[in-house]
Amino acid sequence: MSAPATQMLWISTFLDAQAAEMGAATNTQLAYARDLRDVSEWMAGRDLDFARAERHDIEDYLVGCDAQGLSKATRARRLSAIRQLYRFAFEEGWRADNPAIRIRGPGKDKKLPKTLEVDEVDRLLGAARSAGRTEADRLRNTCLMELLYATGMRVSELVSLPVSATRGDPRMLLIRGKGNKERMVPLSGPARTALRDWLTARDAAQDAGRAKGLAASPFLFPSRSKEGYLTRHRFYLLIKEIAVAAGVSPAKVTPHTLRHAFATHLLANGADLRSIQTLLGHADVATTEIYTHVLDERLKELVLEHHPLARDVDAKA
Repeated sequence: MSAPATQMLWISTFLDAQAAEMGAATNTQLAYARDLRDVSEWMAGRDLDFARAERHDIEDYLVGCDAQGLSKATRARRLSAIRQLYRFAFEEGWRADNPAIRIRGPGKDKKLPKTLEVDEVDRLLGAARSAGRTEADRLRNTCLMELLYATGMRVSELVSLPVSATRGDPRMLLIRGKGNKERMVPLSGPARTALRDWLTARDAAQDAGRAKGLAASPFLFPSRSKEGYLTRHRFYLLIKEIAVAAGVSPAKVTPHTLRHAFATHLLANGADLRSIQTLLGHADVATTEIYTHVLDERLKELVLEHHPLARDVDAKA
C-alpha cells in the first residue's frame, strides 16, 4: 500500500485505524494527534517528513524536547506516539523499516499519586450537598462526588455515564472504560441514595425540556456542551469549588485524587490488589501496586508524626 501524500494524512489515517481497531479512547486520540503534529512541524522545519526520517532524526527531535525542558513523562509519551505511528506504517507497507523501534525512552519519574485522608473525603462529600445555586445543582454535585468516591471511576467515565446504566436503583454499575472494556463496580448506600435523588431531579428537568420540544439526553449528567454531557474541565473546576467549601486545600483535590483515595482506602481496609485492579479497570496489576507504596509511605508519615519516640528524637536533634 502506498504511503499517504502528506504528513497530516499519515496522522489522520493512523488515528482512524487506532479508533477502529484498537478502540482508542478520545483522550488518547487527542494526545496522539497533538504529539504527532508537533513532530510533523519539527520535521517540516528541517525538510524532513515521516517517510524519510531516520533513527538519528527522531533521536534529535527527542534531544530537542529535552532541551525545551519537557518532562520525562511528556517525552516518553511523544516517543510512544512516534513508535505507534511507525509500527502502523511498517505494517501497512508505507515504509520498509521502522526507524523508531530501537530508540530507548527516557523513562518516567516515579512519583507516588496524591491521595486524601478519610476525613478529608468526608468533608468533600458533605460540602457537595450545599454546593450549587439551585437544588438540582446540589443534587447533581452530591451524586457526582458520591459516585466518584464509591466507584473509583475515571472522570471521563463518570461524566459520560449513560443514564440507562443507572436505572432501577442498581447495586452495581456497568462502566465502559479504556479500549471499550466493560467492568462492574458496586455502589455504596450513600451513592445509591444520591443517585436516586439526582435521577428524580434530572428526569423532571428532561420532561420539562421535552414539553418544549427538546430532545432527551442519553447521559446521566446532561449539559449543553458539544459532547452533550458535563465536561471534564467543568467538573475539575467544580471539585475545586467544593474543596474550598470543605476547607480542604484545592491543590490536593482533583477528580483523579478521589480515584486514588478510593483505591488507597480500600487497600488500607483489607481489600486485595486483584479486586482493586478489577474495580479500577487497570489492564495490569503492576499499575495497581503503586497503591501499596502510597499506603506504606502514609504509614511511615503517621509513625513519624504521632509516635512518642519519633517526637523525642526530633526534640533532641
